[in-house]
Amino acid sequence: MVRREGVWAVLKEALTGGDRDLTSIGMRRAVVLLSIPMVLEMAMESLFALVDVFFVSRLGVAAVAVVGLTEGLMAIIYSIAWGLGAGITAVVARRTGEKDREGADVAAVQGILIAIALGLLFAVPGVFFAGELLRAMGASPEVQELGTPFIRIMVGSNVVILLVFGINAIFRGAGNAALAMRSLWIGNIINMVLDPLLIFGIWLFPEMGVTGAAVATVIGRGCAVLYQCWHLFNGRSRVMIATRHLKFAWDALWNIIRVSSGAAAQFLIASASWVFLVRIVAGFGSDAVAGYTIAVRIIIFALLPAWGVANAASTLVGQNLGADQPDRAERSAWLCGHYNMVYMSIMAMLFIAFAPWMVGLFSPGAEALHVGVQALRVICLGYFFYAYGMVLSQSFNGAGDPMTPVWLNMFCFWLVEIPLAWSLARWLGGPEGVFIAIAFSESLLALLCIYFFRKGKWKLAQV
Repeated sequence: MVRREGVWAVLKEALTGGDRDLTSIGMRRAVVLLSIPMVLEMAMESLFALVDVFFVSRLGVAAVAVVGLTEGLMAIIYSIAWGLGAGITAVVARRTGEKDREGADVAAVQGILIAIALGLLFAVPGVFFAGELLRAMGASPEVQELGTPFIRIMVGSNVVILLVFGINAIFRGAGNAALAMRSLWIGNIINMVLDPLLIFGIWLFPEMGVTGAAVATVIGRGCAVLYQCWHLFNGRSRVMIATRHLKFAWDALWNIIRVSSGAAAQFLIASASWVFLVRIVAGFGSDAVAGYTIAVRIIIFALLPAWGVANAASTLVGQNLGADQPDRAERSAWLCGHYNMVYMSIMAMLFIAFAPWMVGLFSPGAEALHVGVQALRVICLGYFFYAYGMVLSQSFNGAGDPMTPVWLNMFCFWLVEIPLAWSLARWLGGPEGVFIAIAFSESLLALLCIYFFRKGKWKLAQV
């Protein structure tokens, strides 16, 4: 069907959005209509991460280390945001598949209320204990002094991050991926424009150094939230919030909490392991942390678009289960996995071939460059398997079965990755042991996800 109507027609529909029933159109078309805007949405997010480090790297190794160590802490907030988004998408997608628009609207409000509550709760540590958090991460005195204002702004304003993720999850669950894409593009473009202006004090703007990157991020994402809210309340999107929806609906609230808590646990388990990994790398000095940070940002550049395909699988699984089409839900997940595998394999080959040039763009010192190239080439060896793992993990979440990935993540990251990283780092006498552990554990996770997805118990999950 995609070929018959023409590539450009499908691309236009994917980018502008529409009111298609994704459970009744051709499966490949449904995957493409969801995947294109979700991939572009995540591509902009990955570009934003690279631009941040690109400008901050001009301030020196200590500034990059600030961003890297803060990112380790922010990974916890992002994990909660991703988990909440997965729960919201699952519930909204299931109601959408059931053709229950009122139920989808009610679920959307409950998701927003949870995002605000969590954002305010986790702002407290960032505002009052910024320096202590950096010290706990093993930061040097110079990095602590430089990074305290940065982490205070980033963690203290995380309610904005939770709202961006939460509201976009509403749009994705309803099948309006194009709107989610546009909101993130608006926020990130504003951030990328403000980054050099606030970091270096260009034109009328103050020179804020690395703190300027945090201010730019908050302003950009705040504008994205305003754009999202305008569409939620203007009565023209697939999810339309009216005054009657602004109340607690305990059944819908509990459904989101139940699925989100499991999904958040998955990401928290993974993120906590990354905090430990950064701590192991920090034992080899600031150059190692800087090189590792740059490599991770480049890796995110590849992984975030792939997460777009995984999010498409989550929506399709949820909507098709709601429409009582479990076999179509399974086929859509495998199709997304195949597409993701092709993309991730290409990215792995590019990273292996051009790692020195990519890391060199960020102007690190010789030692940081060596670590960054090594990290990039080793970690991407697991991309072939991980392409399926990320899609199937999100498919479990979209089905309302978040606990299967929880146990798999706990086993692979806490019982395998962390002990293996610590042992290999000591044995090899360098951070390369951490990189080997990451590639191995991610591949193991993917293989286990494939095994349990084939068993099919997720088809019986209720949301």
